[in-house]
Amino acid sequence: MAMKQPERSATPLTAQALLENLEDAGCGPEVTERFLALERSGQYREQLRLLSGHRRKLLDRLHREERRIDCLDYLVYQLEKPPRRRILNPIDIGGVAMTIIQNQTFDQERALYGMKELLVRDCSFDGPADGESAFKECSGIQVEHSFFNLRYPFWHDHGLSIKDCELTDKCRAALWYSEHITIENTKLHGIKALRECADAVVKNCDILSPEFGWNSRQVTMEDCTAQSEYFMMRGTDLHFRNASFKGKYSFQYIENSVFENCSFDTKDAFWHAKNVVVRDCVVKGEYLAWYCENVTFERCKIIGTQPLCYCKGLKLIDCEMVDCDLAFERSEVQATVTTPVVSVKNPLVGSHITVPAMGEIIRDIPEAGGEVIVRAGDRAVCA
Repeated sequence: MAMKQPERSATPLTAQALLENLEDAGCGPEVTERFLALERSGQYREQLRLLSGHRRKLLDRLHREERRIDCLDYLVYQLEKPPRRRILNPIDIGGVAMTIIQNQTFDQERALYGMKELLVRDCSFDGPADGESAFKECSGIQVEHSFFNLRYPFWHDHGLSIKDCELTDKCRAALWYSEHITIENTKLHGIKALRECADAVVKNCDILSPEFGWNSRQVTMEDCTAQSEYFMMRGTDLHFRNASFKGKYSFQYIENSVFENCSFDTKDAFWHAKNVVVRDCVVKGEYLAWYCENVTFERCKIIGTQPLCYCKGLKLIDCEMVDCDLAFERSEVQATVTTPVVSVKNPLVGSHITVPAMGEIIRDIPEAGGEVIVRAGDRAVCA
């Protein structure tokens, strides 16, 4: 079976077109010179890494500009007459005087902007005015049994609880740049529902949201189902328990994370992950965890072709491997596998792989000196 490689264009760019493209992408002389040097030496993977780094810098610049736009929006808001709000008298909840808003519909721009210590119950954020950013720049907010059908409701919030709510597919980019968040028993169905947030607990939620969770940290997820693409990319300090996920390109570039008793039906998952433990999980999908570093799978069931290639510090402890061929290519791995493996390709020197049966071992590079031990009962044979 042919290895998966980055594909080159069938009609390569001319030198002039390549220079123009790099210039249009904002690449400076240093990046351009480095890219062309890699082009001449045929180092296509390094070219991809270089372009990825430049793309991250462009995104950082974009985020700074977005924050400046937010400041302008705030100034415009201050110059306009704020909407009238019908509110009930404050009540004491846990020693905090909370203002209650109940059984109302909001569709205006920034309907509850900047409010603090607020309890919202049985409200709807929907209507012809099509206003955005209902709870922007708020703190101490509790929302219960409410419906959201408008964009960007929770941005730059601090201290946010959402329970028994529905955020529809029109509720795009619902929670950005916020912290100290709890979300329970809620439908999160808008694209990019969570991004660049911190200290978030998500329980018993139904997530249908492409690009969910990017650049978020300290996210705990329990008893949730999720469908997404590029799920939790570049997340750090994640802890998932009893979560079920379906989709492509999940958990790429994540760090310092733990997954327990989860089920993942995915593809290209855990690429470039660092310092991650996956325990008692089922992980189904091709090309698992390429280029990862210090990742451990404990008592997991791994299903799919060409898993765990180009890895450093990889560990498998009492794992099942089903329909896994061409596994561990160019990886540094310590593995104890409890099921037969279809094939292993080029495990690097220093690797130790123990299996009950092995279909094929392919060694076609000098560095492929990893040890493969076939253990049947009390007998162990180096293959």
